[in-house]
Amino acid sequence: MLVTCAFPYANGPIHIGHILEHIQADIWVRYKKMLGYNIFFICSDDSHGTAILLKSKELNISPRKLISNIFKQHIYDLRCFNISYDNYSSTHHVENLNFVKKIYYKLKLNNLIQLKKTIQLYDIKEKIFLPDRFIKGTCPKCYSKNQYGDNCSVCGSVYKAIELINPISNISNTKPIIRNSWHIFLNLSIVQNKLYQWMQTGVLNKSILNKMKEWFNKDLKSWNISRDKPYFGFKIPDFLEKYFYVWLDAPIAYISTCKDLCKKNKLFNFNEFWNLNSNTKLYQFIGKDIIYFHSLFWPAILEGINFRKPTKIIVHGHVTIQGSKISKSQGSVITVKKWLKYFDSDSLRYYYASKLSSSIEDIEFNLKDFSNKINSDIVNKIVNLASRSSSFLNKYFDNMLSSKLENIELYEIFLKVSNKIKYFFENMEFNMVIKEIIKLSDIANQYFNNKKPWTIIIKNNNNKLQEICSMGINLFRLIMIYITPIVPNLSKKTEKFLLTSLNWNDIYTPLLCHKISVFKCLYKRIDLNSIHNFL
Repeated sequence: MLVTCAFPYANGPIHIGHILEHIQADIWVRYKKMLGYNIFFICSDDSHGTAILLKSKELNISPRKLISNIFKQHIYDLRCFNISYDNYSSTHHVENLNFVKKIYYKLKLNNLIQLKKTIQLYDIKEKIFLPDRFIKGTCPKCYSKNQYGDNCSVCGSVYKAIELINPISNISNTKPIIRNSWHIFLNLSIVQNKLYQWMQTGVLNKSILNKMKEWFNKDLKSWNISRDKPYFGFKIPDFLEKYFYVWLDAPIAYISTCKDLCKKNKLFNFNEFWNLNSNTKLYQFIGKDIIYFHSLFWPAILEGINFRKPTKIIVHGHVTIQGSKISKSQGSVITVKKWLKYFDSDSLRYYYASKLSSSIEDIEFNLKDFSNKINSDIVNKIVNLASRSSSFLNKYFDNMLSSKLENIELYEIFLKVSNKIKYFFENMEFNMVIKEIIKLSDIANQYFNNKKPWTIIIKNNNNKLQEICSMGINLFRLIMIYITPIVPNLSKKTEKFLLTSLNWNDIYTPLLCHKISVFKCLYKRIDLNSIHNFL
């Protein structure tokens, strides 16, 4: 299997809205790897476009220097959150340039490339043709204000920038004019029928599929794959002043990053993976704001060059704060760097997992809800089970577990739940995984409360005391195996505490006659001071 995330844009740091997707995909990849699947996880920096050019100009450095700096920062941020990429590249990589050129020529050979005269919005003050994301105006369909030049975030309509009502340039805050320019287009109508067949193979969930069908009610329009200078990207062969549009070379980097991985590790035959009848699987995680590109333009490119298309496109909603999407312009950005000054990465991974499902609903981030969930679930329920069980084992049994389980039936109940948890992991219902794990934690703690091991000390029944506390440790171990893909740092600490690895295949073999370490704090409570300082 090959798993990809959409690429972080190389004009700024990763924030807690961006990291949602990487966490979602990483949890799924870690789960699959625990089960022994041959799975590879790749991503890349999206390093081209007008925004890169403008940002570098603002910082008075070259675009290459900017993307190099951001690349290092992104790598660091992702590693801090334990995002387990097998290869992380850049769309500016020479491997990607080679593929972009080859694919362009192949599309041209297959009569999918057209040259057409277009009318575009032009910023007179800055002397630049305006990209869609640098224009705002009123939606021509639902009349919502403050919408970008390519699609409306309110009604979901897709349109041309020149159709916007009262457009304004975000660069100069002036009204743009209309200008002519020759551009290169990808003729989507030629591959329309095959795309329609493909999108009904289960690759998309129903709500997205229904939206896509609306686009196919009429013939698909040709897609502009070129941009005028000034621009930062790959130049188009045979056109001195034209560049490939960022949305052409960015998805092609899924292919080039895979190729780069193959070269580095010699993992599998690249052609076998990308050929039309490949038996391998391709899973792509994206946000709902880029569905149009990944479910239409990207597969159109693949169809045009006779490459395989994605097996499944997994779409998530946005992270919102007080009901609004996290936005730089609105000042609601919380960078990963800032987050890690006050909290750890496992806490956000757990919080997002508790809210992530297969739907594309937005996830509301709330600090009070976050701290309550972490303290209640991880500290008071999961970790507390290990703490209270191990205290007796340390004091009376030199940290040695008993030779048998005190309650085999209860252990088997925990084992049976593994199938349900697997089902939820498989289908991206991470919120349901968390619910099942907390149910098990409640049952395990209730078991410990009912057995009242502190009263057994008085009765001097050492064997029974050891068995009850060992039972608590074994139930904790099962819970931690189930939750390992979600909280990798806590899992590593747990492995050091239990002196054993947490493997899914080991759940049927309880830890018996096994010595564990002295319990040390596995997880700290989130206090109010952290929250106040954070705010």
